[in-house]
Amino acid sequence: MNALSSGLRIIGLGHAFGPQPIIDQISLELPRGRVGCLIGPSGCGKSTLLSMVGDLAHPAQGHIHHDFHHPVFVFQDPCLLPWRDAVDNVAFGLKAQGIDCRTRRSRAHDWLTKVGLETSDSHKYPHELSGGMRQRVALARALAVRPDLLLLDEPFSALDVGLRRQMQSLVRRLISEHELTALLVTHDLAEAVRLADRIWVLTPKPARLAAARDIERPFAYRDDGFVQAEVGNMLADPAIAAALAMVEETL
Repeated sequence: MNALSSGLRIIGLGHAFGPQPIIDQISLELPRGRVGCLIGPSGCGKSTLLSMVGDLAHPAQGHIHHDFHHPVFVFQDPCLLPWRDAVDNVAFGLKAQGIDCRTRRSRAHDWLTKVGLETSDSHKYPHELSGGMRQRVALARALAVRPDLLLLDEPFSALDVGLRRQMQSLVRRLISEHELTALLVTHDLAEAVRLADRIWVLTPKPARLAAARDIERPFAYRDDGFVQAEVGNMLADPAIAAALAMVEETL
């Protein structure tokens, strides 16, 4: 890729499970250092598309091009190892990279601090942590391995409203501090407006691109009033309103 195309480019993507088409002719671009968001009704193919970007699945049609070397997923389920404490869960990915024990445990402790956990929490097991704390451990585990592309599959949807806002702010801050590129899947338009620089609205399956919208305002200035107004502006677009007719917004 040349500098102008640095990042992620999807061209004419199509996929099906058996005879059932899931994704139909989707094309999009996400430049490096930006946060993109895929939003659409449940079951429309958002997570399938994300899996293809992360090379966990392969499209039947079209192409995915990117110049990232280390994509990492964060899922709705933190997927922590129940027999390991928080430090060892974070250090697990570092062990797979061949990093020595002392270094990986030191880095794991550092990342647990960065995501807002207390030192006393670092030796707790997943069943001893709240849902928000488990999600922080999962985020620390993902970022500790120094990814260049963060793939977020509805990581906040199981949290209550207060925790969700805290985690949204934390993730966006860490993305900016470490100059990451991120692609988020959500069914919450308010969350998309709050977090993303570029939003792609997908139709019910088979997923097609209904609309794309750039959010120009810096994240620090996206207060509740802005988010609500932007959601209203987007839903005033008939194509977006039709695509999201089955989505219940959380403002």
